[in-house]
Amino acid sequence: MTETRIPVRAERPYEVLIGGNLMYKLLPLLGSNVRRVAVIHPPTMIKLGEEVERLLGDAGLETVRIDVPDGEAAKTVDVAANCWSVLGTAGFTRTDAVLGVGGGSTTDLAGFVAATWMRGVRLITMPTTLLGMVDAAIGGKTGINTAEGKNLVGCFYEPAGVICDLNVLATLPHQDLVAGLAEVIKCGFIADPEILTWMESDAEVANPDSPILRELIERAVRVKAQVVSADLREATSTGTKVGRELLNYGHTLGHAIERRENFQLRHGEAISIGMVFAAELARLAGRLDDATVDRHRRILSRVGLPTSYSADAFDELLNTMAVDKKTRGSTLRFVILRALASAEILAGPSEDLLRRAYQRIS
Repeated sequence: MTETRIPVRAERPYEVLIGGNLMYKLLPLLGSNVRRVAVIHPPTMIKLGEEVERLLGDAGLETVRIDVPDGEAAKTVDVAANCWSVLGTAGFTRTDAVLGVGGGSTTDLAGFVAATWMRGVRLITMPTTLLGMVDAAIGGKTGINTAEGKNLVGCFYEPAGVICDLNVLATLPHQDLVAGLAEVIKCGFIADPEILTWMESDAEVANPDSPILRELIERAVRVKAQVVSADLREATSTGTKVGRELLNYGHTLGHAIERRENFQLRHGEAISIGMVFAAELARLAGRLDDATVDRHRRILSRVGLPTSYSADAFDELLNTMAVDKKTRGSTLRFVILRALASAEILAGPSEDLLRRAYQRIS
């Protein structure tokens, strides 16, 4: 399997490597000064973690394994504090490195730990889920959750490199693969409509061995790389202009749904619902045509993603959205579409408009 390199030209440029059997690419990314590597991974990645440790050990590097919970349970201050304690006990210095091996939650946590230990040590991520490959591991956002919401504590911290070994997708449960497609589909609506054409075809988009899935992964990574290269810190969104916030399409409601479900609903499933809501909001605001709104439901449903949510949840979700990171003061902000690959910020929509849009997905 050939290797694809996609550059991310942000403050500290790096590359996303996509292909098969790429674990050996770790060594050049670590550089020559690193002596210790903390390998952070969940229980589901023990075998891969051990393979990584052997590779690093054979290269003369000292490895420290840090086991963390699966999924969003890893993204707590207690888990982060335990990681810091392990690094301190092992004597990690600024010339050592952190490696995150796992899904998006693991790479979010590993990035936050790397960013905060001694104000920053070398970070490499090896996402093992489709969601991690096309979204969480790329772009420099790190963070943990609080009782009040998702990713409310975190920082921007870029990795030295991202390794997307497509072979690991063969071990991913089918529904996790489907959930990851939500972020791919998002990239189709916000920037690359060719993705949507593939999704509407008879191609095997949810088959880990399919060359079409690799094509979709590379397209989604290129979208994210282009957006974060232009606006790493979400600093260019002003008025209706959209910078990096473009990547938050569907996420305002989606994150609130995740919080309400105590993170038991997959991220991609929640974002799928959030995208349909954003499309309905845009339609009611007079921005988006009926055909494009309906296309959201058709494509997301076609791959097996949800497009509706509980009718009685609106008030609770509205309260959660009020503390979303995209909110400015008391003003809610939503990324909406005017057309395919054309977005704007809808700031301060009325509660009535939000309620009517929600009724269309409940």
